[in-house]
Amino acid sequence: MSPMIWIIMLIVLGLILFFAELVILPGITVAAVGAFCCLVAAVAWSFAEYGLGTGFTTLAAVMLLIVVMLIIFLRPRTWNSVALKTEISESIDIPIEELVTIDSCGKSLTRLAPMGKVLIEGRTYEAKTMGEYLDEGSIIKVIGYDNQNIIVESFNNC
Repeated sequence: MSPMIWIIMLIVLGLILFFAELVILPGITVAAVGAFCCLVAAVAWSFAEYGLGTGFTTLAAVMLLIVVMLIIFLRPRTWNSVALKTEISESIDIPIEELVTIDSCGKSLTRLAPMGKVLIEGRTYEAKTMGEYLDEGSIIKVIGYDNQNIIVESFNNC
């Protein structure tokens, strides 16, 4: 294959890696270093193989393509079609103390190790124990509150 094909392939690979760095893997990663190496190698090879005219043309083309990619991928309109547009409209306004009373009984829906889900009076809540592990399906009793979590313990007679 001619050197020009290799130069074009290096430029394409460098631009793909640059795209990956810009969109998929932000931060200085292997993709950024690879993109830089591919593009510099392509421009250097162009200078060495074809002289100043083609070398500067290749350099200008690479720089122009990078600027165009930056403009396209960093403008907000590009990402509107894939951006999440839903809003969270619900909030927990009722304190957990008003929903669940101390000494209420229920059942663990997941293993409490020490946090998990419990079912109390037909509603599911996030609960935690005081360090003990309870298996799924264990009978539990509410003994307190911690922020929006319910503190429970194992209980046999509900």
